[in-house]
Amino acid sequence: MIKKIFSILFKLAVYFFVFSILTVVIYKVINPPITPLMVIRSVEYLFSGEPVKIDKEWVSYDEISPKVFKALIAAEDARFMFHKGFDWKAIQAAERYNERMDGEKLRGASTISQQTAKNTFLWLGRNYIRKGLEAYFTVLIEAIWGKQRILEVYANVIEWGWGIYGIQAASQHYFGKDAKNLTTQEAAFLAAVIPNPRRWIANQPSSYIRQRANWIMGRMNSVAIPRKK
Repeated sequence: MIKKIFSILFKLAVYFFVFSILTVVIYKVINPPITPLMVIRSVEYLFSGEPVKIDKEWVSYDEISPKVFKALIAAEDARFMFHKGFDWKAIQAAERYNERMDGEKLRGASTISQQTAKNTFLWLGRNYIRKGLEAYFTVLIEAIWGKQRILEVYANVIEWGWGIYGIQAASQHYFGKDAKNLTTQEAAFLAAVIPNPRRWIANQPSSYIRQRANWIMGRMNSVAIPRKK
């Protein structure tokens, strides 16, 4: 009986690894049509009585202003171009900060690669299984996609408001223009609200978001982005 259970578990593990690797390979050339977060939010809206809404429009790397990528990296992961998926310096700094805060106002250290893995393949949550899978998919996309594709997918799948996903939908919703035409300040405002996009509004920034956007703009010139192929 135990031998049979181990055999089943082994087969499931093999199927998972094969399926996950194939999915990552496919998503290198085919854009993800939907993400788990979009499904989860749709269910939340359905049960809350709100109309289900998924506003998204994929745009390629070349159709997004470089200002957007600079703002995203400046806001979320300044060493994006130089790590292999995990920023160990940021992780250590976050651990020291969280120890000092003793459980209050915890700081994370997720890289853009980790956030892309989470947003594209996984569900919400902070348990060890989800974090382990996030690390696994982070390694895969770093190895198979490369930095430009990771940044392109990230910009196209992240949540930017109630039912708003991706930079093109966000740019149209908040500023009435395509993502390739965003100004430096508009890109900074959009990057500034990423931590809580259903609370903060990019085109109606609070004083805190204005301060955060100014901080982002101050860092944008010092960050590198992938060159267009």
